[in-house]
Amino acid sequence: MFTTLVAVIAALVLGHLAPAAMASLRDWRWYGRWLQWWQGHTGETTGSRYGLVMAIALCVLLVALLQWALDGRLYGLPSLLFGIVVLTLCWGPRDLDRDVEAVIDADDASGRDVAISHLQAGGGSMREDAPSLVEATAVDALRRWFAPLFWFLLLGPFGAVLYRLLAQSLQGPQSALLSDAARQGGAAALALLEWPVAQLMTLSMALVGNFDTVFSAWRAAGGNRLALELGFLAQAARASVGAELVEDADEARLTGMEPVDERYPELRDAMSLVWRMLLLWMTLLALLVIAGWVG
Repeated sequence: MFTTLVAVIAALVLGHLAPAAMASLRDWRWYGRWLQWWQGHTGETTGSRYGLVMAIALCVLLVALLQWALDGRLYGLPSLLFGIVVLTLCWGPRDLDRDVEAVIDADDASGRDVAISHLQAGGGSMREDAPSLVEATAVDALRRWFAPLFWFLLLGPFGAVLYRLLAQSLQGPQSALLSDAARQGGAAALALLEWPVAQLMTLSMALVGNFDTVFSAWRAAGGNRLALELGFLAQAARASVGAELVEDADEARLTGMEPVDERYPELRDAMSLVWRMLLLWMTLLALLVIAGWVG
């Protein structure tokens, strides 16, 4: 728990203090080269489902062996440092809040198009209207922040690496190396890893936002069904942001003020919602760490 808390803080701080350095370290092109090497030297095509499994499994096995070798040594300091490095590298790979600010602050159409393409790189709707950008922010939050955090918390460093490599295989340029069968199998495995995270994110959204609105959107979108689909997260985010903007406008009118005129207020509110969700997760982690120390 303590390692996870420190690793998350380190990932956020380093991403803001040294964005260029983090961008170069989070460059996953080496993984594409590894897939190509595996295909060329084993005769097992990475385009096949089993070839992709083996290529990912070897990387994850190496991380798991290092995790096991460092466990319990020097009062846990090597494990702590290893965990910080792994989660920092698996975070992102782009900084979500910077991508959101780039969309809001873009002064021309071409710059806005580039910023929106970066924001939508993780998935979600590809349209450029405000609700679609809210959806992209929620899906990106899952894939850049919360999913690596969840699997790191549950399995340690090799869990975060497993998720990131699988996500890169399906969403990064490495996906061009896969066959349709491998892409379908990988998508099913990725959905299996993301579904519980999306459910926890929706619960967090309800706790830090309007509970009734989020719950109604979650149920209407089929979140209460045992199906590996993430549409409920996007619908809950849209509903939550819409409800908060209506409440803000009503509050401004009641106090005799005009609602704030700004670009992409929905996007600002979506990013604020994501930050509150992350703060809730970190607060719970901190409480668990304190409880462990007290106990």
